[in-house]
Amino acid sequence: MIDLQYVPQAEFSRVRALDVDPVRKTAVFADLCRINALYMITRAGSGHIGTSFSCLDLISWLYLNELTADDVFFSSKGHDAPALYAVLTAIGKLPFEKIHELRRLNGLPGHPDVSTPSIETNTGSLGMGVSKAKGMLLANRVLGGKGRAFVLTGDGELQEGQFWESLVSAANTRLGGLTAIVDHNKIQSDIWVSRVSDLGDLEAKLRSFGWHIARVDGHDTGAIARTLASLALVHDRPKAIIADTIKGRGVSFMEGTALSPDDRLYRFHSGAPDDDTYLKALPELVARVNAALASMRADAVRLESTPRPDHTAPQRPQRLVAAYSRALVEQARRNPRLVVFDADLALDTGLLPFEAEFPERFVECGIAEQDMVSQAGGAALKGLLPIVHSFACFLSDRPNEQIYNNATERTKVIYVGSLAGLVPGGPGHSHQCVRDIAALSAVPGLVLIEPSTEREVDMAVRYGCADRTLDSVYLRLVSVPWDVPFDLPADYELLEGRGVTLVPGRDGVVFAYGPVMLSEAVRATALLKARHDIHLAVVNLPWLNRIDRGWFASIVRDAPAVFTLDNHFIHGGQGDMLLRTLAELSLPGERVVRRLGVTDVPLCGRNDEVLHAHGLDATSLCDTIAATLALREDVGRVVSDATDVGDVGRVLSDPADRPVRRVQKDPPYKVPS
Repeated sequence: MIDLQYVPQAEFSRVRALDVDPVRKTAVFADLCRINALYMITRAGSGHIGTSFSCLDLISWLYLNELTADDVFFSSKGHDAPALYAVLTAIGKLPFEKIHELRRLNGLPGHPDVSTPSIETNTGSLGMGVSKAKGMLLANRVLGGKGRAFVLTGDGELQEGQFWESLVSAANTRLGGLTAIVDHNKIQSDIWVSRVSDLGDLEAKLRSFGWHIARVDGHDTGAIARTLASLALVHDRPKAIIADTIKGRGVSFMEGTALSPDDRLYRFHSGAPDDDTYLKALPELVARVNAALASMRADAVRLESTPRPDHTAPQRPQRLVAAYSRALVEQARRNPRLVVFDADLALDTGLLPFEAEFPERFVECGIAEQDMVSQAGGAALKGLLPIVHSFACFLSDRPNEQIYNNATERTKVIYVGSLAGLVPGGPGHSHQCVRDIAALSAVPGLVLIEPSTEREVDMAVRYGCADRTLDSVYLRLVSVPWDVPFDLPADYELLEGRGVTLVPGRDGVVFAYGPVMLSEAVRATALLKARHDIHLAVVNLPWLNRIDRGWFASIVRDAPAVFTLDNHFIHGGQGDMLLRTLAELSLPGERVVRRLGVTDVPLCGRNDEVLHAHGLDATSLCDTIAATLALREDVGRVVSDATDVGDVGRVLSDPADRPVRRVQKDPPYKVPS
């Protein structure tokens, strides 16, 4: 295990107090922030180094020299949150000790969230920034406030349609207080912007919308200062700065300019550096800082050290995205009509092997989900089998209308949404997809499936691609390698609307799906048996909006209790479908029924922290189920508050005295005979 090093707050204060010109001082400050951003990401085990490093000179100048108390600044990118946190902790707008809590519960979220002091708006879902800023400036006008709005966007983000929609009215209403800054580092997520949707003459495009345009070297603090000074004289229109930057700026081998545009991927967009990479990167940044300090006749920077946390790797993981990647290539070899569409996530969605073998059948659509889904719809109308990929949170919601339009044409499209559910908890709620089942369940002719193991992934892919399957399919994938304490029976088959019992039990049954919730359910039943002599069955039901009523009746007919467990909001999840079906069956007898799942905006943190905070880890589920079953003799009672069953809700208090959030699960209801 190595030690990680960071710049203590006293060093930032020392540098800021130096009697040198702001241009040189700000450049050193930005590099100090790079050291701390690198520290935070490495300590957290995930984050976005490249995009954080590309914008730090810009953010540093704004906070040290430009922003007044009335102004607002925020990044529409969201990925650069570590950079923003590094600056805010350095200048005392966030408690400095928070640098040790990136992507931890009650710490600093993976993407910006307004629960964090000095964060103006939630970002992470791209394209919303200019629109949010316009609303803030409108509020100033209505409420008699004052101040300007500065918005930082990524150049890949400019592929989102909302960005361009937001420009026209800003010019029409002459919003002179609005400045958009494009972090033009030429690389979007993992690939070059020019290879996906070349921006062309960006200055001319923005100018044509009625905006005043300036261009600047985004790493030259002197040029940044002069540009902002010139823009302060423009009052009759919104302003945009195209800041030419380098992704990974400050570490030679991380800089995008150190790579060839012929390379398929930029390697430092997301994730955390390993020990060797960290130990190679840190000295470069320290050397840059010390050389600058020496030129100012100041002492070298003093760093503090702390051991790198040990991140436990899964022992027996199921890797569903890798299994999907293999199954996709196999199906493509069998079916020449199969084509793949991607939304700038080919690495994360497992598409690189497909692209390598079938480049003529791979379409990189970029950060433009609506366009991607409609392209797939057109391909389906001409007889192809399109398979569409993105993170579940962006695939299910933004192009929902386009998905519905495809459905009305009675064609077949397969949608694959990865990064589904509560985990990973580190990126935060903009990437934790817990409403896609609700968003897609009502689309006619669309079957929703979430597999739990690599074997079940292969079954689901074969089901979706089979000619005999006429419906479109949404395949929901957990991206995190996950240890599962169960095996599917050797004779298990994927039959529409049916599941399989993984654990037998006489006292009730819990229905779940996917590796995360099924694993917690299986572990919870072991605890229930050991602690309370409660024997609860666990059923894997991968069908999220389809149910075989006869099969379901056979499972629940004699069950004194029925629980549903969703890796999703309880409203609109699989549990809604199952309990609705149970009510419609009007089976004899009385039984306790209860939905378990997510009931509030997902929390950010380590995976085990997030599951526990939402009451969805094995221990919490054991307590909740035991408390619920203790009420089953009280026929017809409705428990209206989680505190009535032993305070099974969890109270999460924030150390910064922000409002307390209660995470509760759905109250249990009795279904009368």
